[in-house]
Amino acid sequence: MIQFLNVTKFYESQAAIKNITLTIEKGELAFLTGPSGAGKSTLLKIIYLSERPDEGNVTIADWDLSKLKESSIPFLRRNIGVVFQDFRLLDNRNVFDNVAMTLRIQGALEDEVKERVMDILKIVNLRHKADSFPKALSGGEQQRVVIARAIVGEPTILLADEPTGNLDSDTASGISRLFKDINATGTTVLIATHNKELFRNTGRRVIRLDNGNITGEEIG
Repeated sequence: MIQFLNVTKFYESQAAIKNITLTIEKGELAFLTGPSGAGKSTLLKIIYLSERPDEGNVTIADWDLSKLKESSIPFLRRNIGVVFQDFRLLDNRNVFDNVAMTLRIQGALEDEVKERVMDILKIVNLRHKADSFPKALSGGEQQRVVIARAIVGEPTILLADEPTGNLDSDTASGISRLFKDINATGTTVLIATHNKELFRNTGRRVIRLDNGNITGEEIG
């Protein structure tokens, strides 16, 4: 599903990731961990094509990124949902419209948008907040809106960058369970986190990064 082969990415003269070779299997739930600056976010950015590698090859869902035309990027991105640490919600839109945005961009009919958004809000336990605006929500509720927005288009891959970084431990546990439920539907999930509690005793693969290198793997 996701394959990196000898991938390096530079920012100016500094390598953010170095000679990374990595495979995430279809339907897998895996974690990237390591200190700030280890390269976790850069790796995710390459997967959802906000960055291009300087060296090596990347394949996402059978798409070879080295051969991918700019015009094809939106079609690949439809297969990828992204959960950002800083939420990136639109403060002037309510919860429903924040989540619906993905489907509307894809050209879905409004009846389909309404049905799908309300179904997803039920999954993240926010149906009762559909008319609320982001500033009226708690941090955990905002994060669940972000997750709903990321999965409403039924992506095959879900990426999360420090999804519990600003949340208390109880809220973080709830978010973690939500990711497991999403993975159970067949979605490939890759979570970048420095929070060891997120992957402790999960039985899932944990890939360790430090200074742009993979330094090891273990089972959480």
